[in-house]
Amino acid sequence: MQRNLMRGRLLLFVALLVTIASGLALRRYGYAINLPFAIVKYGGSLLWGAMVYWLLAAIFVLQERFRIAAAALFIAVAVEFFRLWHTPDLDAFRLTATGALLLGRVFSPWNIVAYTAGIALARVLDHALSKPRPL
Repeated sequence: MQRNLMRGRLLLFVALLVTIASGLALRRYGYAINLPFAIVKYGGSLLWGAMVYWLLAAIFVLQERFRIAAAALFIAVAVEFFRLWHTPDLDAFRLTATGALLLGRVFSPWNIVAYTAGIALARVLDHALSKPRPL
């Protein structure tokens, strides 16, 4: 049981790292390889939503996956609405690369759609990867 738990957590952590790397690569090189704006912008948001799912799934590996997806969606939507709150220090942080990646800069309901899609995609992938394999 403990070995399966560690293996599952490791796979979730790898999925998290791959998602982060994919999102950073998309944001860094997407326009350079002439991807359309919508792919770069909303693809990054989709991957950000998936990242939140993988992070929660890796931390709470024994929790029911639907609960993890619901919590990930709550966090993603809360962060999106947090963009409506402005203070000088917060806006200065948002202008940094880290602030833009973690909090974003401008509220968009389309981001919520992309986060939802990313979380759903990660949940489906998690389900497919966690099925027992025949020997």
